[in-house]
Amino acid sequence: MSVHLYNTLTRTKEEFTPLEPGKVKFYMCGPTVYDYIHIGNGRAFTVFDVIRGFLEFVGFEVTYVFNITDIDDKIINRAKEEGVPFNQISERFTKILFEDLEALGVAKASVHPKATEHVGEMVALIKTLVDEKIAYDVDGDVFFDVSKFETYGKLSGKRLDELRAGVRVSVDKNKKNPLDFALWKKHKPGEPFWDSPWGQGRPGWHIECSAMSMKYLGATFDIHAGGTDLVFPHHENEIAQSECATGENFARYWLHNGFLNIDGDKMSKSLGNFETVREVLAKYSRAVIRMFFLQKHYRSPIDLTEEGLHAASSAVKRLTTFYDNLSSLTAGLGDSQAGPAMSPGNTFVKMRSEFVDAMSDDFNSPAALSILFDMVREANKLIGKQMHSDEELLTLSYVKETVDAFDQFLGIVDRTESDFHSSDLIGTLLDLLVDVRQELRAKKEWGLSDKIRDALSEIGVAVEDKKSGPAWRKMDK
Repeated sequence: MSVHLYNTLTRTKEEFTPLEPGKVKFYMCGPTVYDYIHIGNGRAFTVFDVIRGFLEFVGFEVTYVFNITDIDDKIINRAKEEGVPFNQISERFTKILFEDLEALGVAKASVHPKATEHVGEMVALIKTLVDEKIAYDVDGDVFFDVSKFETYGKLSGKRLDELRAGVRVSVDKNKKNPLDFALWKKHKPGEPFWDSPWGQGRPGWHIECSAMSMKYLGATFDIHAGGTDLVFPHHENEIAQSECATGENFARYWLHNGFLNIDGDKMSKSLGNFETVREVLAKYSRAVIRMFFLQKHYRSPIDLTEEGLHAASSAVKRLTTFYDNLSSLTAGLGDSQAGPAMSPGNTFVKMRSEFVDAMSDDFNSPAALSILFDMVREANKLIGKQMHSDEELLTLSYVKETVDAFDQFLGIVDRTESDFHSSDLIGTLLDLLVDVRQELRAKKEWGLSDKIRDALSEIGVAVEDKKSGPAWRKMDK
């Protein structure tokens, strides 16, 4: 089984071959921590969390590095507005970031490096570029000379002459070329600073990711990911400075997720349609948000609408109800019992394989979800039977094990709603009520037994009288 992915660098779908067999070195561009993360950030962090999880599911050992930019103009400006030290802003919003990631179900990375903890590596990287005359110092500011990198623009497809012609911003007179970008910024009064060979100052944004990714993953690593908005100039500049410094290829595969709009418009505070992750999570569960993201391919643009979120909510409820009923029927059956009973020709074995194939094709989550819900539909036919053979129960146990395995990285079964089986107390109470009802029926006290059945029905629990005995299940909504 091989994984294929779309590489922004080559603009083609390629078979994924990591540098080291069985191991993946994966870098994700994290946020600048000066405010609450918005739902567009949430999409990026979620889809690449799913991709990382899927790679682990198919057997890769993944080293996942997700950085924190905790020094930047935006942080400094917010600190000035609030009249506090810059690190008070970055520490506050780093804490908030991790709370929001946990609320979204995004797993912790192998490493979460902070820019301020790696300034030494950044200075060393900049010094290499200056010594090689690829970067230059102008009175304490250090710039990268883009003309020294012949393939500048290879990620974005932009050409230097076209970029020069398109420059409309005010040009820094200290630069040799208007496209040259800052590696080190000279200290200004009231700003944080570190010592360097060029005087006191702080690193530029682009050099931060190069230094942190190469420290933890090496000069060349497998996957670099982020939003489409980062392709130029951020990722373009990362490639230029990194490859000039090391003489090696930087990241081999570049993955970028599509834009997220709000009701058809670009998300913008000025338009009043800016949504934070916290605001959306206040209305919808993380399972619903993850379902919403995964119903679109990660590279496609996505439009955040109430209609779309409601549709995702319905899908989650259907899947969660299915999972509840599956759990009820297979309680007491170990997952290990299901494997030997399943032949390669079994419908559910085929569906599991088709799901993996879909995800292996550039992480095609919409196609994979379609297969998952086909599995739900087919398994519901078994669940709805009055009696089950041992073979059928083992089959359903296999289906449950499959859903559990997939949901480890999908995160779309609503565990907060799925409390009928996650809570031993609730399950025990329901079992007790069903037993009491059965005793009343045995005594022909039909009125009271029907009252229990009807009361359970009102709270969404169906009691079914089967030849093997009464059983309860969560009702479809």
